Amino acid sequence: MVINVLDSVLPQRYWAWTLSILACGVCLVLGMLSIWWLWPAFALGLLALIGYFDYSQDAQSIRRNYPLLAHFRFFFEYIRPEIRQYFIEADTEELPYSRAQRSIVYQRAKGASDKRPFGTQLNVYRPGYEWMNHSMSPVDIPSHDFRIEIGGPACTQPYSASLFNISAMSFGALSANAILALNTGARRGGFYHDTGEGSISRHHLTNGGDLTWEIGSGYFGCRDAHGRFDPVAFKQNAILDQVKMIEIKLSQGAKPGHGGLLPGAKVSAEIAEARGVPAGIDCISPVRHSAFATPLEMMGFVATLRELASGKPIGLKFAVGHPWEWFSIVKAMLETGVTPDFIVVDGSEGGTGAAPLEFSDHVGAPLREALMLVHNTLVGVNLRDKIKLGASAKIVTAFDIARTVAMGADWCNAARGFMFALGCLQAQTCHTGQCPTGVTTQDPKRMRALVVPDKSERVYQFHQSTLHALKELLGAAGLTHPNQLGPEHVIRRVSSTEVRSLAALHHWLAPGALLSGVPDLPAFKVFWETARANTFEAPPYVLRMHPTKTQ
Repeated sequence: MVINVLDSVLPQRYWAWTLSILACGVCLVLGMLSIWWLWPAFALGLLALIGYFDYSQDAQSIRRNYPLLAHFRFFFEYIRPEIRQYFIEADTEELPYSRAQRSIVYQRAKGASDKRPFGTQLNVYRPGYEWMNHSMSPVDIPSHDFRIEIGGPACTQPYSASLFNISAMSFGALSANAILALNTGARRGGFYHDTGEGSISRHHLTNGGDLTWEIGSGYFGCRDAHGRFDPVAFKQNAILDQVKMIEIKLSQGAKPGHGGLLPGAKVSAEIAEARGVPAGIDCISPVRHSAFATPLEMMGFVATLRELASGKPIGLKFAVGHPWEWFSIVKAMLETGVTPDFIVVDGSEGGTGAAPLEFSDHVGAPLREALMLVHNTLVGVNLRDKIKLGASAKIVTAFDIARTVAMGADWCNAARGFMFALGCLQAQTCHTGQCPTGVTTQDPKRMRALVVPDKSERVYQFHQSTLHALKELLGAAGLTHPNQLGPEHVIRRVSSTEVRSLAALHHWLAPGALLSGVPDLPAFKVFWETARANTFEAPPYVLRMHPTKTQ
C-alpha cells in the first residue's frame, strides 16, 4: 500500500535518481562535520547529474524513462554476448526475434554500420536454411525506391505504393508519440502507414503521411451508435486525401478468428474520438462482420466501399484458415465479377499486443503456406493480374522481403520491425501499459520518452536502408526490380545433403488451371469443387467426415 502511494507521486523508475539526489544532500550536510563525507557527496552528485542528463536527453527512450537504471541495462547488454555465448544461447535464437534480427534494425534505424565481420553465424547445412543464388553478371540498380501500382479494373484512383510499408497497429495499442513518429517517417520515405482497426486518429493526420485505413468488425471510424456500418461516416474518412487505400480486416495472424475488448478504463477521449465510441465504456471488436454474412455479400460490400471512396483501392486482409472459405471468396469474385484491388495475407507468426497463447502458437496458417495458397488460387482462376498481394508476418530484413516476394507477394508490410526502429526493446510488456520505451503505452509520463523528431528519423532510415539492401540483393542476382523475383531464385536446404529451389519444392498452378479442372493438390483436390460462393459453411464433404455424434 505504501509503495503504491509513493509510486503514484514518484514512479519507481525514478527512485534511483531521486535516491542519489537525497543521498548527495545528506552527505553534504554530514560534510560539515567531517570533510571525508564530501567524497561520497561528490560521487553521488555525479550520479545525480548523470540522471538529470538521462532524463532530459532525447536520443534514447529507455534513459528518459529510467534515469540511471538504464545504464545497468546497457552494462548487461554489453557483457550479454559473452554470457549468452558461453552459458545461455546463441544470437540467432528467436524469442520471438533474435538479437541479430533486432540489432540489424537498430543499426539501420540509427544509420550505423550494419556490416558483420568473421562470416555468418548461421549453420548453412541445417535443414531449413535458405539463400539466394547470385549472378555471374550482376547489375547496378540506380534507385531503391521500388513502387507497386495498386488498383484493379474498377479502381479510378490507383495508388503507387512502396515495396515496404508499416503494417496495421492501432492508436491505443501504440502511443500517440509512436503514431506521430511512424507517420512522419512514412511521409518522408514515401511509404504508407496502416492505421490498424482502431481507425484514423488525429495523430495519424498531423504530419501528412499516406494512410491505409483498416476497417475491422467494430467499424471504428465508420459506425453508428449500435456498432453497425455507417456509409456516411465511412465516406467522410474515405475521401480524405491522406487515405490512399481502404482495407477490410477479416482476421489477423496473431489471433485469427478472435475478437477484442478494450476495457473502458483505457478508452480515453482521444481513442473514443478516433473510434467513434463513448469514452470510458468497454470498446468491443466482434469476432465477425455484421455488414456481410456470405462471400457474395462480401463482394457487394467491396463494391459499395469502392463507390463511397470515389474509386480508391479496396482490399481484404486475412490470415488463412479453412481453405474452403478462401475458395468460396474466390468463387464469389468469379460469380459477381467484383474483385478487391488487393489482398494482404497475414501469417500466423504475426504479432499483437496481447493474444491468448493457443492462438499465437497454434491457430492459423504460417505465411509461407498461406501466401502460396492465395497466390496459386488467383493464378488458377486468371485473377492474379487484377489483384495485388501484400504480405506481413515477421519481416524485418531485405532477404525476408525478397523471399516473400519470390513466393508470390507484390509488397511487404512490417509492424514489429518498425517498432524496433522506434526503440522497442522486446520487453514484451505491451499488454500492461508499462512499456519502458513509450511505444505501447498511454501513460503520458512514459510516452514522453519517445521523442518524435528523433524516432521519425529512425523510422525513415530503417525503411531506406532496408530497401537499399534489397537493391543490392537484386543487383547481385542480376535482377533490376523485385517483380522479377520468382520461386526459382530462393533455395532451401531440405537435408544435410539435399537442396531444392522453392520452385521445385512446392507446387505452382498454371494460369487458368482451376477453370479447366482440379489439380491433384491436397487443398484443391478436396475443397475446390465443393466450396460455394453463397456461404462460408463447410462443404458437404467435410460434414460427412465428421457426422454428428450420438449418445
